[in-house]
Amino acid sequence: QVQLVESGGGLVQAGGSLRLSCAGVGHTLYTMGWFRQAPGKEREFVAVMAWISGSTYYSDSVKGRFTISRDNAKNTVYLQMNSLKPEDTGVYYCGTLANVNARTADYWGKGTLVTVSS
Repeated sequence: QVQLVESGGGLVQAGGSLRLSCAGVGHTLYTMGWFRQAPGKEREFVAVMAWISGSTYYSDSVKGRFTISRDNAKNTVYLQMNSLKPEDTGVYYCGTLANVNARTADYWGKGTLVTVSS
């Protein structure tokens, strides 16, 4: 089975930046995405990158602030988060998607907590 490990979460002030990492994606042909879940809320789509083409798509709430990227040498997918807002707070998960148009994942990491203070 696919093994994904997220890292890079933490506490940051509003307006700050964090870079999340998802390790363990090498030699898999999955489209990769990032999702987040706030307390008491449903897990929601954040960003996706097609593994082969590199095409990227973002939710409207993060468009222009977040960037998904990958480093094949490190077998890692990243989520660069800039201009963070308190409403960005939640547990962030990377996952493997069936295709770039999917908005849920087949395999998940265990998540990393991002807390944005006012």
